[in-house]
Amino acid sequence: MPKFIFITGGVVSSLGKGITAASLGMLLKSWGLNVKLQKFDPYLNVDPGTMNPYQHGEVYVTDDGAETDLDLGHYERFTGEPTNRHCNYTSGQVYDSVITKERRGDYLGQTIQLVPHITNEIKDCVKRVADPDVDVVLSEIGGTVGDIESLPFLEAIRQVKMEEGRTDVMYVHVTLLPYIPAAGELKTKPTQHSAGRLREIGIIPDAIICRTQRPLEESHRRKISLFCNVDREAVIEEPDVEESIYEVPFMFIEEGLDELIIDRMDLDANEERDLSPWPDLLETIRNPKYRPTIAVVGKYNELQDAYKSIYEAIDHGGLANRSRVDVRKVLAEDVEEEGPEAILGEADGILVPGGFGSRGQEGKVQAVRYARQQDVPYLGICLGLQCAAVEFAREVCGLEDADSTENNEDTDDPIICLLEEQKDVEKKGASMRLGAYPCEVQEGTTAREAYGEDEISERHRHRYEFNNAYRDIFEENGMVFSGISPDGELVEMMELRDHPWFVATQFHPEFKSYPIDPHPLFVGFIKAALEKKGVI
Repeated sequence: MPKFIFITGGVVSSLGKGITAASLGMLLKSWGLNVKLQKFDPYLNVDPGTMNPYQHGEVYVTDDGAETDLDLGHYERFTGEPTNRHCNYTSGQVYDSVITKERRGDYLGQTIQLVPHITNEIKDCVKRVADPDVDVVLSEIGGTVGDIESLPFLEAIRQVKMEEGRTDVMYVHVTLLPYIPAAGELKTKPTQHSAGRLREIGIIPDAIICRTQRPLEESHRRKISLFCNVDREAVIEEPDVEESIYEVPFMFIEEGLDELIIDRMDLDANEERDLSPWPDLLETIRNPKYRPTIAVVGKYNELQDAYKSIYEAIDHGGLANRSRVDVRKVLAEDVEEEGPEAILGEADGILVPGGFGSRGQEGKVQAVRYARQQDVPYLGICLGLQCAAVEFAREVCGLEDADSTENNEDTDDPIICLLEEQKDVEKKGASMRLGAYPCEVQEGTTAREAYGEDEISERHRHRYEFNNAYRDIFEENGMVFSGISPDGELVEMMELRDHPWFVATQFHPEFKSYPIDPHPLFVGFIKAALEKKGVI
């Protein structure tokens, strides 16, 4: 059986528990250990699929079609290990499962209670990722210690240590040490209170990770050690990173956290770490050769996490081209008001990401027109493909009323529409195409040059599809359908025949891009942007 590390958070939310968990997973993997990462979210939604991006950030999709927390993206990018639906559970899923079992009679008439039924279900969720070949399961508990909705999860992980043995379970607590300018001091009291709340329910942290803007002094470490009942060497400093989140694991190495975990849990690790090629990647991040500018024309740009995987994949494509990409976040509605020429003139490449609803769509369509007419490299993703199709139909094919039925059900030319089998589905999200699907990449295309393969698998999260009734007129006017489903029924990629680099995908390539294995479309897109810039 594997061993278990539980990551909790205190004082405030948004401390970066996901980055911490992902960094630990990467470090343990560098020691030759097999790891699996998992996130528990205390909200009652069944999953984030129907949540507003401003509430939750992006929805990360796994190969098996689960709509999950964005932290799973961090897990995959740091470790290179794919996640699945068992790597993210919400309170909604846990309670739904228990109630379903009760209605089915599985509990044989028992009174259903938080303890033991809900906590047992949570423990079962933890163990669902505990495959025989896994050495360590790292489970991140969402929320903040002291929140009512987190209590069942904390009680469940307390029980795990009692059942599995004290050397097989470790608790890592992430807290904030605020700096008070008027006093000129870092304050440890919030961390003491947070650790105290954990002790009240029977959890004593084995390590405390201190998020801080100022360096920890020895006096701070001794005070936290004394009042939080944790060893001095297990008080770990995690300052804000200057260049990249991929610096965090190296900070933990300096603090000795990975070796402390291996020693405490008696893990059968290799004699040395293998961190290649991470040091070379960090060198490129710190000293890039090129600085292209990519405009991301979206509708949720005010929130960094709404397009988290997009921004990460752009960075990965930049690293592969010895570049650090300057991302310009452009609101689609601003393009509508001011025109693409005024806003996008300095961009070396334009990317239109996914989204739902009509707000800002015409701005995205205008951005596509500008990229097509001005020979600016273009990458359209999901809605970005649909906007490219609408723009091409209107401006090139002469179908002036062309639109998506998501925005205009009465359009004379429904370029983008629901499939027949989707039209009678009423449940939110139930008509979505979710998860990994195969795609055949056509020879002689930009996409084929990027992938170097004739069949690929990519993750989807969308509802509307390209209307096959318009394939002929598109091809006659210069559009190439470079990616098609194996049965020939679904358009997965399209590109312009006479354009330096113009590719749009119905799937989400950003979900399969990693720093050490960047997605080929993002690599090709950034390379085209550098060519547009005239530096290569």
